[in-house]
Amino acid sequence: MIVEQVWTGNAYRNFNYVVACPESGDALAIDPLDFQKCLAVAQDRGWQITQVVNTHEHGDHIGGNKGIVAATGAKIIAHRNAGGRIPNMDRGVGAGDIIKVGVTVDLECLDTPGHTMSHVCLLSHTDQPALFSGDTLFNAGAGNCHNGGHPEELYETFDTQLSKLRDDTLVYPGHDYLVNNLQFTLDREPDNDVARQMLRDYENQDPADALVTTLAQEREINTFFRLDSSSVIARLREDFPEIGDDPDPRTVFLKLRELRNSW
Repeated sequence: MIVEQVWTGNAYRNFNYVVACPESGDALAIDPLDFQKCLAVAQDRGWQITQVVNTHEHGDHIGGNKGIVAATGAKIIAHRNAGGRIPNMDRGVGAGDIIKVGVTVDLECLDTPGHTMSHVCLLSHTDQPALFSGDTLFNAGAGNCHNGGHPEELYETFDTQLSKLRDDTLVYPGHDYLVNNLQFTLDREPDNDVARQMLRDYENQDPADALVTTLAQEREINTFFRLDSSSVIARLREDFPEIGDDPDPRTVFLKLRELRNSW
């Protein structure tokens, strides 16, 4: 599997992806908002984009569908419940469905509600696993729930699915929010030396050549995975004393998401 991360350079800081089978040259575009850049990557590498996956229905993820389909005839794939909000969808998928790219790439669909209720992440069945996480999981952060989602569902997605993934899973999110998310982690956990060092190392990174984290790193620097940290809980009690000394992980997650909304 070959992955090209496409930096859009737009105000929303979107990442798009082109995933290719090295044997056949077939390729899949993920959330190709900047379809011209995605097409240029494919043309430069000699690939043919035959499928598009939208992780969810928001405009900054489906806005390039029409252009890329017009250029390639690619089929549009998304969550089976998103059909009414994604024009001309060809295939609806759910948990456990497999999307094949060429002859060597299998991507498993994870049904990951929270940011919206019709969100999928893609998990590669490769020796080096990779997660295309849309707006569910960001580098050092978690998606918001403002436009059709629910924080309770987002917690369940983190708790029952993302937390179970292998440590070496690469994380390919829908946006570059690394610096802001690390700053939030340090606001919530000031003694997190790993997050502090990562912020020093990457605060001036070029998003066109962005850091790709692993789940092992996320467990160290992403406050939404650090729900049992005594430092996180102590800081949280300053804002929400009612949670007590030993809040359950769900409460910690939901309060962190509430704080992040206005941080």
